[in-house]
Amino acid sequence: MKRLFAGVGAVLLATVAAVFAFGPSAHAATGFTVSGGKLYDANGNEFIMRGVNHAHTWYPSQTRSFADVKALGANSVRVVLSSGDRWTRNSADDVSNVIQLCTANRLICVLEVHDTTGYGEQSGAITLARAVDYWLSIASALNGQERYVIVNIGNEPYGNQNYSAWATDTGNAIRRLRDGGLGHTIMVDAPNWGQDWSFTMRDNAPTVFNADPARNTVFSVHMYGVFDTAAEISDYLGRFRSRQLPIVVGEFGHNHSDGDPDEDAILSYTQANGIGWLGWSWSGNSGGVEYLDMATNFNPNQLTNWGQRLFNGTNGIRQTAREASVYDGTSPTTPPPSSPPPSTPPPSTPQPGAGCTATYSIANQWQGGFQGEVRVTAGASAITGWTVRWTFANGQSVTQSWNVTVTSSGSAVTARNVDYNGRLGAGASTSFGFLGSWNGTNLSPAVTCTAS
Repeated sequence: MKRLFAGVGAVLLATVAAVFAFGPSAHAATGFTVSGGKLYDANGNEFIMRGVNHAHTWYPSQTRSFADVKALGANSVRVVLSSGDRWTRNSADDVSNVIQLCTANRLICVLEVHDTTGYGEQSGAITLARAVDYWLSIASALNGQERYVIVNIGNEPYGNQNYSAWATDTGNAIRRLRDGGLGHTIMVDAPNWGQDWSFTMRDNAPTVFNADPARNTVFSVHMYGVFDTAAEISDYLGRFRSRQLPIVVGEFGHNHSDGDPDEDAILSYTQANGIGWLGWSWSGNSGGVEYLDMATNFNPNQLTNWGQRLFNGTNGIRQTAREASVYDGTSPTTPPPSSPPPSTPPPSTPQPGAGCTATYSIANQWQGGFQGEVRVTAGASAITGWTVRWTFANGQSVTQSWNVTVTSSGSAVTARNVDYNGRLGAGASTSFGFLGSWNGTNLSPAVTCTAS
């Protein structure tokens, strides 16, 4: 049996330390919920994570990263935090700012404490109980954010030694969080540096899931060298699916010092089976695993081969990510009636109020650049597609976009729906975003919307 002796977290963490020398409950109903092995957002729509990990606690000034990963299509970001036991503590105010950055960029925040990494084997690592102390101490930043935040109790909470207590410790941690008033969906990492080669999480998952009085827990496995064949990947994830237990791949890469993970199989199987994932990591890796950076020096215009693969490759973020519906105001799809209603012929002319409207806003702005957002709303009748047009009056230009296809001719901009957000019911809305450049003046232009 393969064993992992140093996960990506351990290699990165040691280097950073050296460099810096330092059944659903009432709670769950307000935010994300779990049912039948799937994750649902607060609107009742299924949500499948397609995102990245970002090492915020070691690079707190890299706040542009949230907008950058969103611009590349991600719908979620897993944010590295510290309880203060191994690195500088992320305060409640800092965590509130992280959540604000996520929501401003229409991302779902998965917040994790990294100080637990490799407990029982890694010197200085803390227990899950200590991680719970941290979460409860910053509850003021978390409460009320259940629609946008998932709490990942602790990263890779055991190494390859003394991990037999994982199930008991994890169950106790979940119960303490619930007793402390946290109603968020909880994510729990596997032992063995996250890779669960011992199958400890896999075999004890039902017990841990039932330890949550809210039945609102998601399991997370990290896939590196242990998962180097398609058979291993499908067998492991498939066992969770067959028991209707929610599973995500919380970290994975295209290479690693412990072996060569089969990233193509991970991406293919998760897409075919509706399983979420969060690639490691946006930027800032060191200690010999710099090849796991997706962007060079946090620059979204300098994607590495790994970044190109994850964002733009087959089954990658561009192809498969769907924004959480809590950001566009949609509600769950109503099931069809048991018998179809009498059919009526379509009207010969469009009904009054058919068409669409659009509103343009500036979500964020900095010297020379800005983030724009456009919300499209259908009129009194359903539409099957839309086109939004505007003309910049002050020399602005669009440099990147998401959830839309944008073309420009001089100052004139045309934005058309993509395949998954063109159909809108009467009165329903969707939105798209973009990054732009400006110089001198950045007034919002008038926009028009044409439905099809």
